Amino acid sequence: MQIQDLTLFVRVADCGSITAAATELEISPAAASAALKRLERQLDARLFIRSTRSLRLTEAGERYLIHCRRALTDLDLGLQAIDDVKEKIAGVINLAVPSDIGRNLVLPWLDEFLEAYPDLKIRLHIGDTVSDFYHDKIDIALRTGTPKDSSLVAFKICRAKRVLCASPEYIADKGGVTELEQLSGHNCLFFMLDDRTHDQWCFMKNGREFKVRVTANRTCNDAEVARRWAVAGKGVVYKSSLDLIDDITGGRLVPMLTEYEGEAADLYLVCPGREHVTPVMLLLRDMLREKCEQRLGARG
Repeated sequence: MQIQDLTLFVRVADCGSITAAATELEISPAAASAALKRLERQLDARLFIRSTRSLRLTEAGERYLIHCRRALTDLDLGLQAIDDVKEKIAGVINLAVPSDIGRNLVLPWLDEFLEAYPDLKIRLHIGDTVSDFYHDKIDIALRTGTPKDSSLVAFKICRAKRVLCASPEYIADKGGVTELEQLSGHNCLFFMLDDRTHDQWCFMKNGREFKVRVTANRTCNDAEVARRWAVAGKGVVYKSSLDLIDDITGGRLVPMLTEYEGEAADLYLVCPGREHVTPVMLLLRDMLREKCEQRLGARG
């Protein structure tokens, strides 16, 4: 049922004339008459009694008019609520994002977000060091892993797991990893999280947790570099599936130890307190959830 048809019905009832209502709505009388007939067919009821000189509502039409007015009013209020939100989506927001996700996923998503809300400005902070909201003047942060600070307000964006991978070239040269114990004989590429080297890798199998201390000849404070090293055949990487999906589907990286469940790498949108949960943050949360769901759903 088309909103335009409902609007026409109300205007015809108010004007008492199809021609007058059509003129007001800038459509032809023939189109208006066809729309009313279409509406009556959909309702399986006559709304007007027509004669050559008059037009009046039937009993069904009078009853339906009450509900139709109410529905159109509610729709107008809904549109006004959306307009009110859009008017508030303005100003400057400081957003911190992890390196790999930030550069390869969030950047194009933010382009779309800013196009939808042209009065908004974003100052983007990219890096794997956990930003201090007050010292670094951050409003919102996208973080991997459950926030440790219970005073923060956190919205889960998506569930993700770490995946153990290496390039086909590395596997051909050094062999793949088929047992956890074999990790000690491989170059495991490190990245730092909050100034701590991620050199202990955790896996789950049949409800049991396995922790493996690994070694590497390369460490970087930028997790994207670890992924690039892996693609270049320099070693084994253990990162979020969100980071590695493109490389896996493109054949640049090969998952290993798939019988184990990787360490949780859930993604959260975090702010320092309830007073910082603004319309901008909620819209950003919804956009990120939708994009991550599409990405993980379409590619694994």
